[in-house]
Amino acid sequence: GNYQLIDEDWQALQSLQSGFKKCVTENGLGLQAISGKDYCQVTLTYPSDTDSKWKDPKTGEVEGLSFEFNLCEAVATWEQVRNSTTILTREFIDALPNGWEEYAWRRINKGVLLNNCKNRTLCMEKLSLVLPETPPYVPRQFGRCAVIGNSGDLLKTRFGKEIDSYDVVIRENGAPIENYTEYVGKKSSFRLLNRGSAKALDKVVELDGIDIVADIPIRNTVYLMLGASFGSAAKGTGLKALEFALSICDSVDMYGFTVDPGYKEWTRYFSESRKGHTPLHGRAYYQMMECLGLIKIHSPMRSDPNRAVKWVPSQSAIRAARIASEKLLRRVGAGSEDLLSSCSILKKQVKRKHMSISSLRKAAVDHQKFVKGTTMYPLEHNPGHGQLCTVPAD
Repeated sequence: GNYQLIDEDWQALQSLQSGFKKCVTENGLGLQAISGKDYCQVTLTYPSDTDSKWKDPKTGEVEGLSFEFNLCEAVATWEQVRNSTTILTREFIDALPNGWEEYAWRRINKGVLLNNCKNRTLCMEKLSLVLPETPPYVPRQFGRCAVIGNSGDLLKTRFGKEIDSYDVVIRENGAPIENYTEYVGKKSSFRLLNRGSAKALDKVVELDGIDIVADIPIRNTVYLMLGASFGSAAKGTGLKALEFALSICDSVDMYGFTVDPGYKEWTRYFSESRKGHTPLHGRAYYQMMECLGLIKIHSPMRSDPNRAVKWVPSQSAIRAARIASEKLLRRVGAGSEDLLSSCSILKKQVKRKHMSISSLRKAAVDHQKFVKGTTMYPLEHNPGHGQLCTVPAD
C-alpha cells in the first residue's frame, strides 16, 4: 500500500476531529469530546457530577467517566463494514485457506468433537441449515432500517408506530412484541440472537408469531454472523445488530439502547432489571457512531423523529478521512482508489443464483457496479484488516 500521508490527508483528519467535537457537544446530552495526542485520539468525558453506578464484577471498581476512542480506527473499520457481507456463507469457508479444518468446526455447537472436520460431509450437514451458498443480501439492499434494543427506556416513549414505518426492523434475542406494540412496534424483519438465545430458539420464534411444527422446526432462515472486531467498547448483541444493519441498509436508526443521562440500573422493557454492562462506555461509543454519521439515536430525551444530528460529517468528509486513516493505520491496500486493493485473499465466485438486478434498489445496484460485483467478507484477526473477496468468474 501507499502509506505516505499528504497535506490533504492531515487536513481531512483534522477537519473530522474538529467537526466531531462540535457534534458531541451539540448532540451528546452533556458528553464532551477532547482531542488526544493526535488527530485520531479523542476522549469522551461525562460531566463530573455523573453518578457512575456500574461496578466491574471482577475488580469492584466503579466505571470511569472518560473513555478514549480512536476515530481513525472507527472510520476505517465501519466504512469497511458498510461494503462487506456479515453473514457466514459456504463460499466464505471454501475460499478461506483451511476453512473447513481450522474455522468451520468453531462455528458448530460442540464443534470441538468434530475432529477438525475430518469428515467434511458431517460438518456440512451440521451447518447445512444455517449456511447459505452465497450471501443472501448485498450492501444498501434496504433503505431505512431500525435496530431495536431491549432497554427499559422504551416504555417511556410510544415509538411503536414510528418504528413500524421503517423498511426493515431488527430486534434482539428474546425481546417480545406482543403486549408492547405501542412502545416497540410490531414489525420484525430480522432477529439477532446471541448463543444463549439461540439455544432457546423455539421460544424466540414464538415471539414473532410463527407457529412451530414438530417436523419443521423453523420457517425463517437462520444465518450465522461473521465478526468484525471493534475492541471492547460496546459489546454484545446490540453492536452486532448495528453491524449487520450497516452492512445491508442505507441508513440505520437505533431505539431502546440506554443512552440518556440519569442511568440508575440496566433494565429491560419486558423483565426485571439485571446486572448491566459498562453503560457509560456504551453510551459514549454510540455517541461516537452518531457523530461519524453511522447511526441516529432515538431515546426518551431524543424523541423528536425530525431531530437533525448537527455537525455530522458529510459523505465526502468521511471518505477523505477514511483514505487518510487507512494510510495512517497501514491497512491493506491503503492509498489506492481501487476498493479491491483491501482484499488479502481473492477467489473466484461461486455461480450466483441470478439475483435480478432490476429488483434491487438503485443504491444497491450502484454499489454492485462500483465494486464490480465483488463480495467482501471481514477476516477476523487479520493484520492490516485485509478482507476475503470473491470476484465474478466471468
